[in-house]
Amino acid sequence: MNLSNQFKSLAKQTIERSTNIKYHYDSNKVAKRVLRQVELEKGKISSNSKKTALEYAHEVLGWKGFAPWLFVYTHIYGQFMEGWLPDNYYGKIVLPKIQGDYGKVSFLKPFTNKVFSSTVCPDLAYYINGQWFSKEYELKTTKQINELISNNTTYTNNKIIYKLDHSYQGLGIHIYDKMNFNAEVVGKNGSGVIQPFINQHDFFNQFTQDAVATLRFTTVINNCGEASLRASFIRLGRNKQTHVQSSNQIIVPINNTTGKLAEIGYDNTYKSMNAHPDTNATFENKTIPFYHDCVKMVLDLQNKMPMIKLIGWDVIVDDKNNIVLMEWNGYGTGIAFSEATQGPSFKDLGWGDFYKK
Repeated sequence: MNLSNQFKSLAKQTIERSTNIKYHYDSNKVAKRVLRQVELEKGKISSNSKKTALEYAHEVLGWKGFAPWLFVYTHIYGQFMEGWLPDNYYGKIVLPKIQGDYGKVSFLKPFTNKVFSSTVCPDLAYYINGQWFSKEYELKTTKQINELISNNTTYTNNKIIYKLDHSYQGLGIHIYDKMNFNAEVVGKNGSGVIQPFINQHDFFNQFTQDAVATLRFTTVINNCGEASLRASFIRLGRNKQTHVQSSNQIIVPINNTTGKLAEIGYDNTYKSMNAHPDTNATFENKTIPFYHDCVKMVLDLQNKMPMIKLIGWDVIVDDKNNIVLMEWNGYGTGIAFSEATQGPSFKDLGWGDFYKK
């Protein structure tokens, strides 16, 4: 290796190391903030629990810097469980190995129906690199797109949703009145997909009628090609919101076997509650409609994408009892909430050994 290449290699390693340090610092900062909130409700985490989690992080996962999220999981769950994956361990160690760059295709919203070779999302049109396309990927003029949108009768409302590429956590989403839709103006937002605004099943209206709820299913496919559901929860918006936003969403775990909501839900700070704060609708003993059909759909789709080992699916049941895939996330799916409330969800997959290999 010549001197120039040595400098390049050293510079690359330095950048990667700096990036990793910042990632773990930021993630653990969030974990410490969450733990403080949980301790406000439950009191201080015990020294024995912290000791157990710290030893597990160091001896099993390979670094004590993975302990802060284990503290959070332990205090929320009520006891330490072997097999948990700290959120920063998953994001920096596991994710690149099981997804690589292939999971990132989910960031490109117009490609969903293309990569699954079927109509899995209710897409109406796409704006890609400065041009409009129909859902069949035929080139269209702005006038043709305006007519297509104004004539759409998928749902009995006048709303249209536009999702930008790389949109997540409620960001990059725009709502328009379809009768005043202007493709030229909308395209200035950047590349993305147009979908009809969904009328949700009445079950979800008891919590809030303004923002469409989101059922999040996390599936994995093992090295033998077997797909399975590992976590599920519902994300609920707040009154007078157009869509669920991570900054103030309400999250409630779902029993993976029965489809029943847990008694306790949480806000974005992990403050617990037994009812939606705006409508006072309780969570306990309520079962998601068509839950098993939802699970079957996401497992079927996971089987079509065996090279992406973990996928988060955002699903809803509409007012006609149709199951609608809103979007999928093949790369940035978080696991902290599900690990803390339902985990350990991935113990049998061997991912806990990645850091030491």
